[in-house]
Amino acid sequence: MIKQVFIVFGCLALGNIIVALTGLPLPASIVGMLILTVLLMTRLVHVEELKLLSDFFNSHMAFFFVPAGVSVMLYLDLIREYFFPIVVAAFASTVLVIITTGWTHQYMRNRNKKK
Repeated sequence: MIKQVFIVFGCLALGNIIVALTGLPLPASIVGMLILTVLLMTRLVHVEELKLLSDFFNSHMAFFFVPAGVSVMLYLDLIREYFFPIVVAAFASTVLVIITTGWTHQYMRNRNKKK
């Protein structure tokens, strides 16, 4: 499990270094996840190597949402003040995601039928 932790946190550290050196306008955690994705896609790291750690994270996922829940409670007055715009934005973005997903699926299905 030490090797798995080293791989995941190594990608995160590499993401931090890249963002610090280049000034990329992305969170370092996203850059780290992209690095891990590239490592998995190129098979430099195999999925089986990270199975135990990923199972651990999945089984304890509720624990990782506690800080987000506390943050929501801290900003309840702000959420109450902007409740309507938040609901409209959430609804609109959900509809856009559904439409975009549907169009993408249709495009890919039609593209595969032509081949």
